[in-house]
Amino acid sequence: MILSALVLTLSVGNICWGSTDDYWPTWRGPLASGVSPTGNPPVTWSETQNVRWKVPVPGKGTSSPIVWGDKLFFLTAIETDRQGTPEPAQSAGSGEAAPAPFHGGKTPKNVHKFDLVCLDRATGRTLWQKTAREEVPHEGHHPDHGFASYSPVTDGEHVWASFGSRGVHCYDLDGKHKWSRDLGRMRAKMMFGEGSTPALVGNALIVVMDHEGESYIHALDKGTGQTLWKQARDEMTSWATPVAAEVDGKTQVIVSATSFVRGYDVQTGDVLWQCAGQTANVIPSPIVAHGMAFCASGFRGSALHAIELGRTGDLTGTDAIRWQVNKDTPYVPSPILYEDKIYVCSVNRAVVSCYEARTGTPHFVEQRLDGVGGIYASPVGAAGRVYFVGRKGTTQVIRNAGQFEILATNTLDDEFDASAAIGGSQLFLKGKKHLYCISEG
Repeated sequence: MILSALVLTLSVGNICWGSTDDYWPTWRGPLASGVSPTGNPPVTWSETQNVRWKVPVPGKGTSSPIVWGDKLFFLTAIETDRQGTPEPAQSAGSGEAAPAPFHGGKTPKNVHKFDLVCLDRATGRTLWQKTAREEVPHEGHHPDHGFASYSPVTDGEHVWASFGSRGVHCYDLDGKHKWSRDLGRMRAKMMFGEGSTPALVGNALIVVMDHEGESYIHALDKGTGQTLWKQARDEMTSWATPVAAEVDGKTQVIVSATSFVRGYDVQTGDVLWQCAGQTANVIPSPIVAHGMAFCASGFRGSALHAIELGRTGDLTGTDAIRWQVNKDTPYVPSPILYEDKIYVCSVNRAVVSCYEARTGTPHFVEQRLDGVGGIYASPVGAAGRVYFVGRKGTTQVIRNAGQFEILATNTLDDEFDASAAIGGSQLFLKGKKHLYCISEG
């Protein structure tokens, strides 16, 4: 969903932040596709080149940063030295037992602070840091995950932070608390952890809670937090962020998951259509363009479906699936759609394929990004370039073109699982230890 092109001229020192097209209001950017339409960040950088600022990250979490005007926001979870007793690991309305942990994802004993952090975009200085909740988490997480994997979302007046089982919280841009809602506790599959970022659609904040208990999708009034509608979902744990689409003059919300990709009427919550075919453990978020929803997954299987919008009912196996790919699709990183090209990683490997979005015709497949290693972060794009950020600190930049061409390989002294954000001429990279502002000059 494209934000209004209202021009704001917010100045900090000698820096002028341009139109809202230069902002990154949610984790997949202003187009919800991973692309900044007007951005132009550097192509090359290192620890000693094109780093405008570098600041320590408080706490832990893979929350991706968002950008609005002169501010940057992200979520974090900070473990304190205070011990406590977690509430029983049950979801609201469910008496089922807690899931078995995965690779040491045991329930913690210490109180954690769940914080929304706001930085000054020009300097990286912390403007404010608000604790939304303090408690002992009721279950653990995958060692690669954390308790703050959601990303915030903003409309330029307020910022919304979801911590899943720790509630949804609304603040203004100066850090004043507006409202909070507790939507119940989730039980993630094998204690993998939580992390489906909410989507802001008009007046509604869409929150998906797919887990091993009773799953729901909520539409909350963005101004008050009150429920506009709530629908049960027959889904297991998934992590995909919902996306909005304008279809025949009406808005729908598209959610990808293991059983079905579904389109919901944003006014009523009614299911308009559904389509099976994704794998288990769906993490990549849908992208909407060219009259289609592009949905991908890659856990113990492969699926990339281009689903025609405007249909109703069960679309499984019909010609509404305009094209599909059943090999080398992503597990964790979401696709990026840049103009008429859609790029996907192979599972979590630095192996990239590119398809013509309208037809599915391959431009190139299984091209290796040598030296990048594993990838969790979703790629981002701007100025005719696509940026793939590796987990061990190496980013490779390729040209947005029909032929595979590497433009640069850049390395920083950190590890990166959070997706990057672009704001005008700046690229923001949030590592496990530091947050970097990459900018020339």
